Amino acid sequence: MNSYSLTNNDQSREDRDKQQKLAETGKLPRHIAIIMDGNGRWARQRGHVRAKGHKVGVESVRDITEACAQMGVEYLTLYTFSTENWERPSREIDALMKLLVSTLRKEARKLNENDIQLESIGQTDRFPDVCCNELREAKELTKDNDRMQLCLALSYSGRWDITQAARQIAYEVKKGNLEPDEIDEKLISNYLSTAGKPDPDLIVRTGGEFRISNYLLWQIAYSEWYITETLWPDFRRDNLYEAIRWFQQRDRRFGKLSEQTDDESDESWLKKAFS
Repeated sequence: MNSYSLTNNDQSREDRDKQQKLAETGKLPRHIAIIMDGNGRWARQRGHVRAKGHKVGVESVRDITEACAQMGVEYLTLYTFSTENWERPSREIDALMKLLVSTLRKEARKLNENDIQLESIGQTDRFPDVCCNELREAKELTKDNDRMQLCLALSYSGRWDITQAARQIAYEVKKGNLEPDEIDEKLISNYLSTAGKPDPDLIVRTGGEFRISNYLLWQIAYSEWYITETLWPDFRRDNLYEAIRWFQQRDRRFGKLSEQTDDESDESWLKKAFS
C-alpha cells in the first residue's frame, strides 16, 4: 500500500464486512492509543539494520490509520518517539528523523484529502528544524479536518506531560489567576498536552512487553490494555480487529460495580440494593 485509500470503492468487500460486523457486535473505541513496539526486533530477526524495521513500520501506520478512519474511530494516538528514545545511538536517531520527514512529506496530502487532522504531543522543539517545519506544515494543512484526528506522540513522556502541566498551574497560582483549592482532576487534564481529547478507551501494545513505557500516565487511568506478541511491522488491520473484539468483551466499570454501570442513577441502584 503506497498511500491512504479511505473510500469504500478502494476497500475490499471482505474487509467492509469485517468492519460492519465489528460495529454490530458492540461499541467501538472512541480513542485508540498504540505503543508501536518491535521494529528493531523485527529487523534483527530478518538480518536487517534497525532502520529497516522502522521503515516497514510506516506501512503498519498507514494500514491502521486507514482502518480506524473507515470504522469511525475519532482519535488515534501513536507513540512514535519517546523522550527516552533520545538515548539511542545517533545513527538510529538520524535515520528516524529522516524517516519522519519523508513520511510527513508523502502522507500529509493524503491525510488532508481524506479529512484527517494531524496533531502532535510532546517536546517537538527538540527535533531538527527540518522535522519541525514538515510537522508544522502538515498540521497547518490538515487543521480543519474532522473525520478523525491522528496524533503523533513525539519526544513524549507521561512524566514530562504531568510536569509541564504542574508548572503551568503553578505559574497561574503565582500570578493570582488561580487558587490552590480550585485545582482538581479536570483542571489538571486541561493543562496536559492532550487537553480537549477524550482519554484512550483502548491501549494496544505490540511486541509482547508488559510495560507502560511512560506513555500517557495520567490519561490511561481507566483504559483497557491489549498486549500482543505481534511486532509492529507485522501488525495490520486484522490484528486491530482482534484487539477491538477483545475490547468489546470487556466490562468497563470505571471503579463501579456492573449493576451501577447498567443503571445511570446511583440513587436508583442504592434503593434496589437495600430494598
